[in-house]
Amino acid sequence: MISLADLQRRIDSGELSPDAAIAQSLEAIEAREKDVHAFVRYDKSARAQASGPLRGVAVGIKDIIDTADFPTEMGSQIYRGWQPRADAPVVMMLRRAGATIVGKTTTTAFASRDPTPTLNPHHLGHTPGGSSSGSAAAVGAGMIPLALGTQTGGSVIRPAAYCGAAAIKPSFRMLPTVGVKCYSWALDTVGLFGARAEDLARGLLAMTGRTEFSGVIPAKSPRIGVVRQEFAGAVEPAAEQGLQAAIKAAERAGASVHTVDLPEAVQEAWRIHPILQDFEAHRALAWEFSERHDEIAPMLRASLDATVGLTPKEYDEARRISRRGRRELGELFEGIDVLLSYSAPGAAPAKELASTGDPRYNRLWTLMGNPCVNVPALKVDGLPIGVQVIARFGNDAHALAAAWFLEQALART
Repeated sequence: MISLADLQRRIDSGELSPDAAIAQSLEAIEAREKDVHAFVRYDKSARAQASGPLRGVAVGIKDIIDTADFPTEMGSQIYRGWQPRADAPVVMMLRRAGATIVGKTTTTAFASRDPTPTLNPHHLGHTPGGSSSGSAAAVGAGMIPLALGTQTGGSVIRPAAYCGAAAIKPSFRMLPTVGVKCYSWALDTVGLFGARAEDLARGLLAMTGRTEFSGVIPAKSPRIGVVRQEFAGAVEPAAEQGLQAAIKAAERAGASVHTVDLPEAVQEAWRIHPILQDFEAHRALAWEFSERHDEIAPMLRASLDATVGLTPKEYDEARRISRRGRRELGELFEGIDVLLSYSAPGAAPAKELASTGDPRYNRLWTLMGNPCVNVPALKVDGLPIGVQVIARFGNDAHALAAAWFLEQALART
């Protein structure tokens, strides 16, 4: 993968020009794209900006996020050729920081569940995950150093785990979702993919100007609470193997690690996530559902058809349960620094299964709004396995510091 931090250091020292850095990414895209199919389209003549901390950094944008110079088709034939007038605010944050938007990456239709043409860069016979399929694969394949994705259930952390990339789903609303095709306004979260935790911190610093990201260093002896989320069902042996590797590496590096039981209210919040998501999806996609129903991708159409009867009463109760869960989860962090859990139930499923994988180990943290970072832990049969680090709401810098600590600990094993 291409390290954003390494690129910045080489550009700042004069070893590499910004245009040469962009040219390297374009060469990598040309070399890998014919196999991986991570992009909907990209600009073969892209050039670097003259200034800014992200000058020379090629960025891919998930194709549900508006861009003024590329169509935004949302993975759906309904929006084939649709050209927004303006960039989404989150894209402008990148441009103002000097980044070069090189192209749009594939997304499942409306960031739901119908697979894209994208293949896993580590094994082309497997899925890259979804819904941020192209962004995860483009970074995991070493095409670009940074990409934007979104998560409503598990669509940043899970594909990052499958593709062996680092990624952060930030605290809810740290990054604006204006100009991003809405699926669920209570859940949709913009996230970043990069090679390592340090790269994510540098990307967020440049985009947001938040000073807490300027001083991120590996955490020292963090207190880690392991949550296996048994209520979410069993995992494959590979996922448990990845979690065990992370636990052992963290303990050897000086972390305090112990198992934590999540409060009942938090477990109940996991159960009601789909109610919130599906109720809001019917409002967010009301025009498409009513006016272009037969053109909606089949898996999404079937899901919308099956949930059309959800009531405002069910939705309101789900909101109350989620608020209780957030309160109790906040109290859990008084005795620990971060939580550690599975990023996915196992390795990336085979492509012929027509599945982008299961978000059941991600959706609770999306609903709670907490920052989550995927850390690649190991490979099993050539496929990456990741673990996720979860921090208190608003403590994104600490999540990245703990993830960086874990990266270093795993690298020493």
